[in-house]
Amino acid sequence: MQEGGCHCGAVRYRIEGEPARAGLCHCTDCRRHTGAPVVGWAIYRQEQVETTGELSTYASSEHGRRQFCPGCGTSLFYLNDVIFAGLIDVQIATLDDPDAVQPIEQIQLAESIGWARTMQELPAFDRFPPDV
Repeated sequence: MQEGGCHCGAVRYRIEGEPARAGLCHCTDCRRHTGAPVVGWAIYRQEQVETTGELSTYASSEHGRRQFCPGCGTSLFYLNDVIFAGLIDVQIATLDDPDAVQPIEQIQLAESIGWARTMQELPAFDRFPPDV
């Protein structure tokens, strides 16, 4: 079982079982909704996910529905009854233990930010660069 929630704690969720798949999405829609260059998603059957707290729903496309906390704005879920009927995408980073779900693929690379494909080549620091 996995648990997670929003930044302020008003929305919590619990997931029973394993995801059908998990990946990193580079699409423009995900990027603009989250403000992140890449978004990690794990897809589950809707009956696997139980939520508590109030969710707001935003129609981000003709068939896509994004659910988020109305208090802090944390993006949590994505639903699409045309592409993912009966399924729900959960943002991996909102899990209490995001390391528990391992992405197995990257999708929508056709829409990726150019530099997102080479992020692993940038200098990396455990916290801040020493000259900050």
